This record gives sequence, C-alpha cells and structure tokens, in this order.
Amino acid sequence: MKKIVLVFGLIIGVVFCANIGFMIYWMYQNPDLKGNDIVGYAVMVVVFSLIYFGTRNYRNKHLDGYITFGKAFKTGALIALVGSTMYVLAWLFSYYLFVPDFMDVYSDYVLKNCTPEDLPAKTKEMANFKEMYKNPFFVILITYSEVLPIGLVVAFVSALILKRKNKVYDEPQTNNRT
Repeated sequence: MKKIVLVFGLIIGVVFCANIGFMIYWMYQNPDLKGNDIVGYAVMVVVFSLIYFGTRNYRNKHLDGYITFGKAFKTGALIALVGSTMYVLAWLFSYYLFVPDFMDVYSDYVLKNCTPEDLPAKTKEMANFKEMYKNPFFVILITYSEVLPIGLVVAFVSALILKRKNKVYDEPQTNNRT
C-alpha cells in the first residue's frame, strides 16, 4: 500500500505544485482577473480522482479484487494527505520565497471588488487575516483546509464505489436450450 499511496499522492502533488506556479504567475500578470471558485474546486476534484484509480489499483493488484470500505478509505485518505502535503509545502516555499506580498495583493483585490457598504467590515476582516497570515502555523492550516477536505470527500466516494467484502467469482454461462 505504501508504494501506491506514494506514487498516486506524488502525482497529485506534482499537479498541484504546477498549478501553484501557474496561478502565481497568472495572478501577478493579470491582477484584475476575477477568480472562479467553482472552476478551482472542479479542477481539484478531477485531480483528486486519481485517488479512485490508486485505490482500485491497490484492491485489484494486492488484495485479490476485494477491499473493505475502511481499507479503501484509508488508502484514499493517505493518497489525499500526500498530495495535500506537497501542495502545502509548495505554497510555503512559493509564499515565503517568491510572493511575500501575496496578502497585500490579495487584500487589495478583495477590497477593490467589494461593495461600498461592505468596505469597512471587509477592511477590518482583511487586516485580521493579514495579521493571522504572519503565523506560519496558520498558513499551514489554512492551506491544508483548501485542499484536504476535497481529497477526503473523493476518498470517501471512491471507497463507497470500490468496496467489495467478498471475492467475486464469474459464473460460467450455461446454455439451457434443448
């Protein structure tokens, strides 16, 4: 299981790392571009769909075609954890070395796109968020919270789909024509 978790988790992590690089480049080249959360989460679900294939691979090649829900979920959750950890490490690396002004850019973007009535509350909210973002532990937690829950949901659904308690045997076809 370790090899499958590492292989599929690392593939997910590499895709997420490339995405971080692309998004940072895109954000700084197009500061007025409005993001789309639905597309972002849809992409995460597609990338995390590798959890299904990793769990299926483990079931079929190492467990003779059957797996319990618990073992399937554990496998998927570990794959999600590896991929999410790579995402967190890539973000920490990028944030502290390449885009330390990210919170200023993000805060300006949020404040520029809110309504005049919401401006005082949003200004205070962003100031608090910027202060919390100075703590690396908070950065790690908030970054994990962006991706890991999606991975766990995909692991849960994959486990529901892939679980097999008993070995499935193919019944021979009989021809009852007389």
